[in-house]
Order: sequence, then structure tokens, then C-alpha cells
Amino acid sequence: MIEKNQEEVSGPNLLNRELSLLKFNARVLGMAENESTPLLERLRYICIVSSNLDEFFEIRIASLKEQERRNPRVIGDDGYTPSEAFDLVQEDVHELVKRQYALLNQSILPALREKGVYIYKPQEYTETMLAWAREVFLNDVMPLLTPIGLDPSHPFPRVYNKSLNFIVSLSGIDAFGRNSSIAIVQAPRALPRLLNIPEEVCGQKYGHTLLSSLMHMFVGDLFPGLEVKGLYQWRVTRNSDLYVDEDEVTDLRQALQGELSQRNFGAAVRLEIADDTPKELEVFLQSEFKLTAKDTYRTAGSVNLTRIMPLCDIDAGTELVFPGYRAKIPPPFDKLEQHPEHMFAVIAKEDLLLHHPYQSFDPVLDFLTAAAIDPAVVAIKQTIYRTGEDSELMRLLVMAAKSGKEVTVVVELMARFDEQTNINWAAKLEEVGAHVVYGVVGHKTHAKMALVLRREGRRIVRYGHLGTGNYHPRTARLYTDFGMLTANREITEDMDKIFSLLTGLGARRPLKLLLQSPFTLHGKMLEFINNEAENARQGKKARIMAKMNSLMDVQVIQALYEASQAGVEIDLIVRGVCALRAGVKGMSENIRVRSIVGRFLEHSRVFYFYDNGEERVYLSSADWMERNFFRRVEVAFPVLSPALKKRVIAESFTYALKDNELAWEQQPDGNYQRIRNRRQPFNLHNHLMTLLGK
Repeated sequence: MIEKNQEEVSGPNLLNRELSLLKFNARVLGMAENESTPLLERLRYICIVSSNLDEFFEIRIASLKEQERRNPRVIGDDGYTPSEAFDLVQEDVHELVKRQYALLNQSILPALREKGVYIYKPQEYTETMLAWAREVFLNDVMPLLTPIGLDPSHPFPRVYNKSLNFIVSLSGIDAFGRNSSIAIVQAPRALPRLLNIPEEVCGQKYGHTLLSSLMHMFVGDLFPGLEVKGLYQWRVTRNSDLYVDEDEVTDLRQALQGELSQRNFGAAVRLEIADDTPKELEVFLQSEFKLTAKDTYRTAGSVNLTRIMPLCDIDAGTELVFPGYRAKIPPPFDKLEQHPEHMFAVIAKEDLLLHHPYQSFDPVLDFLTAAAIDPAVVAIKQTIYRTGEDSELMRLLVMAAKSGKEVTVVVELMARFDEQTNINWAAKLEEVGAHVVYGVVGHKTHAKMALVLRREGRRIVRYGHLGTGNYHPRTARLYTDFGMLTANREITEDMDKIFSLLTGLGARRPLKLLLQSPFTLHGKMLEFINNEAENARQGKKARIMAKMNSLMDVQVIQALYEASQAGVEIDLIVRGVCALRAGVKGMSENIRVRSIVGRFLEHSRVFYFYDNGEERVYLSSADWMERNFFRRVEVAFPVLSPALKKRVIAESFTYALKDNELAWEQQPDGNYQRIRNRRQPFNLHNHLMTLLGK
């Protein structure tokens, strides 16, 4: 176990958001650098870093550039002006990308070859492979390509966000007597970037090549009679944030659809080019997209590593991937698979807790299935933030509406990068008579709730599901989240009040047990933190533990600093962005921050306060960020059952604080150090798979 240093740290008390996010991606890359991680999983982490960086540029760098344009001299809470922050961020990204490609080329790809998994380069093609590649190019690739020679009548083409493109250096005179020098070729999005080579062609069961390799080999066929002096791949990343003034539009769905059509043509924020691209072509592309050398990244390989992700899923041997894990359906749900009609009787007896992905998401679908088919159920109310294009849950809601039940769905249209999917589902629900609303103007509906109203005798009984994660069966196999099924009258009545607030108009009604953003959640969190601080000042035991994705809210951070100074022991498990500085003498020496990065994505939000031995435990959809507290509709719900509370504390904190394989601990300067104890290794994810998979 490493010893955490407590140091005096000069400078601001808050860490920069973008730099903290890049440190998280460095920890993800750490999983790829770890030789104990299976090879194809190491490749997957490299691809995940690329995907994360894409969104980082599309959203965070785009925002930083806008801040730089509007308020270049304003100093943020982190002590930097936008320009200073941008320069530091670019330095870190360049270093991260350099590490990423070095790891790929020098370690992972050679190691995969030793295991029989190949990505062939053009210089490695045999005559048989060359003949196969030419046939593929002529039949499947070339008919879809449209080379554009740049001249006054052929201006630079409009380039789609993150699309693969090639700039071609030419010489010679074409059929019309034009002196050709530069052409642009855009790779159609329909073409896969990674191609399988038949075993009879390459002699390997797992042989592959890149589309860019075929382009390099046969690009001359696109320019007959001209000399191709060079072909270089590149792509541009654009600002992909959507700007919809919700106060001004009368139809949010229609306005959003208009914005979506333009999302992929926003202002350029990053240029990626092949590392052998001549300087003059680099400058030409920079000029075309109004970017600088700092915005340009030379890559020692494909400019879009995300597109080689399919290679991670080939069946090339169990030692190359994580051991298989199939989440079990825990009791009492395992007895309900053939009798979903008994679901409500089981929930009525006691609150039931599910911890995904260690436990199956199927009981949540079974809950909705029971609601859809049970004639006693009169209404279903559901929030949808992300659910996926192929969603069994949404089909169940459609089925329930078709059967005549009152189905109300609060669909968040502004769920970033899922906007079109949610629009499509909203339309399908409306077609079958469901009530579809889009939440509250200016506040994303991020709460995870499903409420079922069932007629039992002369009264209506409510049954609810609340969760920390989205109703998305695929991510429920990859993200760690809690879900609770309950018939608790106070909780389900609170849920109904929130749904009424989301779908209708009127004054806010007080809630008994649930905490809700933007009204009570922030204030209650501060109250609970301050109570622990006061207890510590009185010499009482005081303890705070919290688990979340991001910690950015300034008021909460300041309250935590004050609690630390009062003597409260504080453990924070923050997967990603954390603006709080831990372990700073005189400010936060009683605060420890760790980040866990492993097989699953840590996604649950859990808040614990000792509270004189009462031990308050809340599960929530909200991170401790200003946006979650004030610009979103979020819910935190208490765990009331002593047995379930014990489970949540153990599974969220006890085991996570014991982990010494996946955990990183924040140092006072904001950097993270991996925790290691090789004599007594403890892996949180493996432990919970064993514990909950029995």
C-alpha cells in the first residue's frame, strides 16, 4: 500500500476540469499498458481512449475555444485563463496520443502477431494478398469513391465530422489540360475501416488489413495518366455541441432535428494527419479549417483507432480477453422468470436491490413485462435518458400502450449523442397513444425512474424502480449501477409527485423521502456534510464516503474542505473528473480521493454520511456537479432496509477502498498514483463477480 503524502500545495484550491479529464484517460490508457490485462482488452482500452478523446474535443475543447474567444482574460476557479488552460490541455493531449500510438505499435500489435492476430501493412502483402486486395478495391471500394481535384471549379469539399479522408499529391496534365497538384478523396462511411483477409489468402486465421492500406496500394487507379506522388490520411474533428435556445422554440423536437442535421459540420477543433504528411500539405489543411499547429496531431498509424474496435471482439482464444461472465438473476427474481405475474407480490414484501453488471438487468425488464401484461396495471410512468436503438424496454412500453394502459414517458431529447435515437422512440410511442413529454425547459431530465400503478381491490398501489444508471440493457452489462425496486408508499408517492411536476404545471409539492434537483438535492448534500463537520467539532465520530463519476461543484468542494479541517474522515471514489485537491495540509488532509478503472465502467452514485450512527445512505442519478444540482432533474433515494444498506456500503465502499489492482489515488498536485500490493492483491470487479455471481 502506498503512503499518501500530505503537502502544502501552492496555487488554486481547485483543479482544472479538462486536465482532470485527461488524467482519467491516462488511467484508462494505464489499463492498456498493464501487461496483466489480456491483449485484445488492452487494444480495446486504446480504442476507448480514442473514442473518449473524440468527445473531449467535440465538447470540452470546443467549449474551451469558445471561452477563449469570448473571455480571454477571465481567470477561472482553477487559476487559469482560457488561453492558459488550452495550452496546458494541448500539451497533455499530445503526450497522451504519443503514448497511445507508441504502445500500440511497439507492444500490442507485435504481441498480437505472436498470438496469430495480424493487421497487414501494404509492404507485407504477398502476391496472393495483393491480387485479393486489388479485387476488393476494384469491386467494393473504388465504385464508392469520388476523388475531387482542387481547382477554381472544384473547391475544397464539405467534410463530415471525424470522417476518414485522404489528401493526394499529384503531378501531370489531366484530360482537360489542367495541371493537377492536389486532390481530396473521402472514404464513404459505409465502408469498414478494418477488413478481414480470408485465411486461404493470407495463411492466417485472423488476418486483417486497413482500408487505408488498400488506398495506398491502388490510389493510382483513381487518377489515370497522372503521377501520384503521395497519399496521406487525415480527419477533422468538429464542435458537436448542440445550441438550441429552449426558451425561444415552440417545438423542441423539431428544432433539435434541425440542429442535428448540422452537428457534423460545426467549427473544426482538431486536425489529425498521418505522421509522414509533408509540411506544405499540413499547412494547407490547417488553413482550410482555420486551425493551428497546436490543433494538429500527427499519428503513427490510423487517424481513427476507434474504427479498429471490431478486432477486439474476434474469437481468437480465451486468454486474449477477460474471462467470460454471465450475470445471474438473483433471488427472489430467479423464481419469477416463468411467473412474472408474481412480481408485484414479491416487491410488496420488501425493497429489492440489484447491482449491475454483477447481477442481471433482466429483473428490471421483467418488472416492465409484468406491468405490460398484468390487466390490473392501469398506468406506467417512465423517464428515458439513454436506452439504445434496439431496446426491449421501449418495446414493452409500446406494447403496454397498445394494450390500453396509460403510458407516460418523459423522454430527454437533449441526451448528448443519443438525441436522434430518443426522437425516434418518442415518435413510435406517440403513434401507439403513449403520452410523451420532453421534461422541463432548461433542465435535462436525468433521473432514472419507472413507476407502475396497479389496481388492487378498491385502491391504487404504486410500485417503483429507481436507479443510478440508464435503462440501457447493453450498458447494464458494462457499467456498474444500482437499481432498487420498491413498494414503499412514501417513496412511490414522491415519485408520482415528480412525474406530475415533469408532465404538468404547478407549484412544487414537498417530498417526504426523495431528494430532487434542482430543488433539494444540493442543499441537503451541503446540510449532511456540514452536520458531519459539526459532529467532528464536538468530538463525535464523523465520516463521509461518496462514490460518483465527477466532482466539480465549488460549494460542495468547499464544504468538504471545511469538514476535513474539522476532522471528518472523508473517502471519495471519483472515477473521472475531480476538481477537489486531496491531502493538502491545512486544507484537505483528511480527504482521500481514489479512482477505479477496470473491466467495468464505474458509474453508480452513492452517498454515505455516518450521522451519529444512523448511517444515511443515498443512491442517486446525480454527480456532484453544478449542472446536476441546478440544470437537471435528478433524484437521490434513500436505502432504508438495514440489510440493503449494509450491502450498499460494502459493495460501494468497503471493497473499493480495499482494492489494490484497479485503484489510483490522487496526490496533492492532482496527479494520480496507482495503488499496488502484490502480496495481498484485491480486485474490486473480480471480487464482486465472485460474490454476487454465486
